[in-house]
Amino acid sequence: MRHLMSPLDFSVDELDQLLDLAADIEKNPQKYAHACEGKKLATCFYEPSTRTRLSFEAAMLNLGGSVLGFSSADSSSAAKGESVSDTIRVISCYADICAMRHPKEGAPLVASMKSQIPVINAGDGGHQHPTQTLTDLLTIRSLKGRMNDLTIGLCGDLKFGRTVHSLINALIRYPGIRFLLISPEELRIPSYIREDVLHANHIPFAEAERLEDAMPDLDILYMTRVQKERFFNEEDYVRLKNYYILTKSKMELARKDMFVLHPLPRVNEISVEVDDDPRAAYFRQAQYGVYVRMALILTLLEINV
Repeated sequence: MRHLMSPLDFSVDELDQLLDLAADIEKNPQKYAHACEGKKLATCFYEPSTRTRLSFEAAMLNLGGSVLGFSSADSSSAAKGESVSDTIRVISCYADICAMRHPKEGAPLVASMKSQIPVINAGDGGHQHPTQTLTDLLTIRSLKGRMNDLTIGLCGDLKFGRTVHSLINALIRYPGIRFLLISPEELRIPSYIREDVLHANHIPFAEAERLEDAMPDLDILYMTRVQKERFFNEEDYVRLKNYYILTKSKMELARKDMFVLHPLPRVNEISVEVDDDPRAAYFRQAQYGVYVRMALILTLLEINV
């Protein structure tokens, strides 16, 4: 039995197989419409979510399975003080696979150690968000036709953004990847990512404060929001939340084949005027998230179609 705690839980070959499966699901949805009949997915979300929870539910329903679960800690026995370990032992009696989001880093890992069913980390604090990373990889591969020799711009909250940390860790395994890290001083990439991941693996990267300076060099621009829930005080959040806003005029500086991704939700860091640009791919990215989660569910349940 396998779990998914980090994108690195899959080798590059396994990752390519998963993305191939997701691509086939996109092309042939009817082929997979009954693959999980009789199977149940538990969504254990101790933290609010729209896209991740609903895309997991859509993925399982698209496979012919069913879904049960809770959407906040307040609506679970966690409100009574039940531990994650006890919750997953009970959930293992009711479901075949579990997707868990938790504000505490490492909580899904603790659950996986006590679980009788596969557990998918659907986001744990500022730590990991592996299924978003799988979504990002599928999106990049589908749009650019490759995973190698790319210049990726990561913009916004690079300090607390778990999607950014996961994506860097996943992409460095492909040859010819370069990063442009665009953030204010206060939200720069953490030193452990800079030293232990980028420097340690000899990955070329540059840091910038101005988005305009980076735009002409990028194959992919990955925008992120400044996350209010990760800040300790309101004053810092208000000061930084509007630091970067992608506009139509800034898009004019970019290549014709550059694409904009965003894990969503968007607040105001991408102007709505950009939505009509054919290079704006963030809503397509959300659709790819359903395909990749369908592929992941099939893979962890060891269902071959």
